[in-house]
Order: sequence, then structure tokens, then C-alpha cells
Amino acid sequence: MHFLPNNIDDYAVNHTEEEPKLLQELNRETWQKVLIPRMLSGSYQGRVLAMISKIRNPKTILEIGTYTGYSALCLAEGLQKKGVLHTIDINEELTDFQKKYFDKSNYKHQIKQYLGNALDIIPTINDTFDLVFIDADKPNYSNYYHAIIDKMNSGGIIISDNVLWSGKVVEKLDPKDESTKELLKYNKLLKEDKRVETVLLPIRDGLSVSRVV
Repeated sequence: MHFLPNNIDDYAVNHTEEEPKLLQELNRETWQKVLIPRMLSGSYQGRVLAMISKIRNPKTILEIGTYTGYSALCLAEGLQKKGVLHTIDINEELTDFQKKYFDKSNYKHQIKQYLGNALDIIPTINDTFDLVFIDADKPNYSNYYHAIIDKMNSGGIIISDNVLWSGKVVEKLDPKDESTKELLKYNKLLKEDKRVETVLLPIRDGLSVSRVV
């Protein structure tokens, strides 16, 4: 979903860093072989994620929702040399796909894959986080936030994807639409929780960046 006019969006993309060759390959194979490839972060958002990670230079990253591994590799670009990225996904069918590209990358030994329910796995990770990326099932966004907020280091960054949800957050709410209902609740939570300061960016399908104070 693009909220900018196409010519402005194209200009922004054309004046943004190119995606690395490995990610070009991953991007292409995702579109060729995986269901719902539009779930991929994509080159422009990927460069945004990589830039935020490089600015923060985290020692520990948590990603909730690996999909095919594209965003994990973008976030890993900012990792400290001895840093680690924990990434969780519930889809067993994508585990080997992810690992193939992780193994091809410079971050092979820094990425830890987890398979299962993130709400069960997060409490078992004996680490605190400098950077968290939430991009999984929308009805659990607030639950994910509550699961990680007390494990965040001071100054840590929480990035939340799809928070504009194709513009549905400003349309009349369908009472049966649990995803939009939850995102409205979640966006309100980020705005009102005094533990974080948040800016919501109209990038692609909406990207919130929250800093732990």
C-alpha cells in the first residue's frame, strides 16, 4: 500500500540506497515461490529498517514474524560484531527458505531462528533487546508489545509494521474486522504509553518507530 502519489513514491525510491544483491535474490525468489509475497518488506522499507538499525547499532535484536527472512537480514546490517538477532515465525514451511539465505549472508552465526508461537517463545529468550521489529499477526500486536516492553533496554527501539493497514484505520470500522480493531487499539497504546515516544511514519503500509525512554 502506497499513500504517496506514484511519482513522488518513485522519486523517493530512486534516491534511496539500492538493496544488496543477496536481498535482490531473496526478493525475487519470494515472489516466484512463496504464497502472499506482498508480505515481504521490500527494498524501500528494507533500506529504512537497515538505516534505523545502523543508527541504533544494536547488540540484540528481536524480530516477531520472520516470513522469508528479508527484514531480518536488513536489520542485521546494523548489528554489533558480537551481536545477535533472534527471529521468530510460526510457519514451519518457511524455515528452510529463511535458513538458506541466512547461511548465504555475513550474519550466518549471528541469527537465531525460532519456530512457534512468539508469545510462548519470548519469555524463554534470556536476553534484553536494543531493537524489536513487530510484523506478525495483527490481532496480537498489543500482546507482543506487552511481552517485550519490560525486556527493552533504555533507548531501545520498537518498530511496528502495517500500522495503517491499507488505510482501514481511518475508515468506518467493520465490527468483524479484528485486525483493524486491534491496530486502532495498538496505535492508541503507543501514543499514550509514557514508557515510549512514538512517531508513525506513512511508509508503505505504515511504520511506527517507538523509542523506550
